[in-house]
Amino acid sequence: MRLRRREVAPFEVERLRTLAAREGWLVESPDALRAGFGRRLLAIALDDGLAGATHLPAALTDVGLAGDDGPSGSGVVAFATLPFDRSLAGQLDLPEYLVTQTPDGRAFLTAPEGSPDPRTLVEAVEPPTQGLQEPVDLELRPTPEGYARLVAQAVEELRTKELDKVVLARAVRGAVGAAVDPGALCARLRRREAVSTLYSLPTPERRRFVGASPELLASRRGSRVRCHPLAGTIAIPSDGAAEGYGEWLLHSGKNLHEHAVVVDEIVARLAEISDDVAADPEPSIVALGSVAHLGTWIVAEGDPAPDALAVARLLHPTAAVGGRPRDEALAAIARLERHDRGHFAGPLGWVDREGDGEWWLGLRGVVLDGTQFEAWAGAGIVPESDPIAEREETRNKLAVVLSALLSESV
Repeated sequence: MRLRRREVAPFEVERLRTLAAREGWLVESPDALRAGFGRRLLAIALDDGLAGATHLPAALTDVGLAGDDGPSGSGVVAFATLPFDRSLAGQLDLPEYLVTQTPDGRAFLTAPEGSPDPRTLVEAVEPPTQGLQEPVDLELRPTPEGYARLVAQAVEELRTKELDKVVLARAVRGAVGAAVDPGALCARLRRREAVSTLYSLPTPERRRFVGASPELLASRRGSRVRCHPLAGTIAIPSDGAAEGYGEWLLHSGKNLHEHAVVVDEIVARLAEISDDVAADPEPSIVALGSVAHLGTWIVAEGDPAPDALAVARLLHPTAAVGGRPRDEALAAIARLERHDRGHFAGPLGWVDREGDGEWWLGLRGVVLDGTQFEAWAGAGIVPESDPIAEREETRNKLAVVLSALLSESV
């Protein structure tokens, strides 16, 4: 198979985003909007999930590329949303058309040689008009009270066992009256969570995972790997000043401890592949629409770095979504949560045939299946955690995506 990349006139962003969100592959990060649409040229199975993903599949690296030069991630690019459970099977999708559009106005189109120009297809997209809907069915798993009890149980275990941190999550499942338009959901999330990475990706189960992730698991560009873990959270009232709440967060012993556990683990894992790993000396505040987090940039230099899939295999799940030590935390999650997270908190993003790529954590998202939906949120539990505060943290995180879907709060 041979693809051709061409630099083209920019597409209308809203229509391009809507097309990819509804029936293709969308990852819109601060550095570029990447929109895949059309046929699925390749579905590359990762039968052993990340646990077996030691290198890029030959089915991807063997695809030819001709035409114009372009930036990383604008050529032969495969998208994926992978399960949280690293042992479960995953899939890389190579779309027929890929548009990579950068904030400075450059656009690149990659497609099979001889393919018709897709511009008329993009221009024919109907803008989203669907509004918020009332839920006609709703299930909380566990209930808010049940989640607080699980947190209390976890705190007792953390105080008596060799476990530094465990992330416990809860889910909201339900249905609305009409099939959800992913394009409308993405449009609202883009307005509300402008600094997050917008995503809409099909799952192998024929559902769609849509959301706005604030957390970069890893970016690989040639010899450099960058990570931006978030841990430590505070809600920001709609009429409040983020600066004041951020100042409190920067001096919260509980949140600083929770954050340090994540950063230390990622630095240690990156040290397995690089002798040059550096992390910001102090965390900074990442202010989103309704919550603020502690964040730290971590950079590793290699020559070259492992490919993006191998980097995801090395890091996932971090202590930001699993816990530390990893195996003990995952065992505690399985025992306490008692239901499969699916794609929640799994890596999602893209990888190209050169090994560059970006993986974001599947957070602040909702899995759509016609009129049905499922959303998740988690909180990092450490010995100092308060069960009620952690319950409210998950409620605030769930509100990010559910308020873009439902007309009433959950």
